Amino acid sequence: MGYAMRKLVVELASLVDKNVEVRTTTGRVYSGKLYTVDPSSFNICLADARDNEGNTYSRVFIYSHAVSEILVREMILDLEKLAERLEKVFPHMVKYYEDARVIVVMDRIRVSEKGVEGEGPLAEKVKRIYEEFIAEQSR
Repeated sequence: MGYAMRKLVVELASLVDKNVEVRTTTGRVYSGKLYTVDPSSFNICLADARDNEGNTYSRVFIYSHAVSEILVREMILDLEKLAERLEKVFPHMVKYYEDARVIVVMDRIRVSEKGVEGEGPLAEKVKRIYEEFIAEQSR
């Protein structure tokens, strides 16, 4: 898999559990939470979806050939930039795993879009940096 394809797969995977709008080639529009994406076919599944006519569905499966656009309504956290900021405070102790969208600080503090996992004074420092970064991103 080439770099561009791998990057696309990572980007789509980062949208899982986010609210998206999917426009199809037939003109239908679905809004819902992206439940899953098949990385080989790019078929997608939305959960708790609504179409442009107001109908609601617990699950909508859309084949990749029918997808015209996927629009994201939520802010996506730039974990790579956050990792760079953490690296300035914790030199040579920060690893960013792009495919998993996880930052690991000192092999014991995990940072993701969901927050910071870990305990102790160093984890608290990472949490402060994380919260400052989130506040800056939402401005």
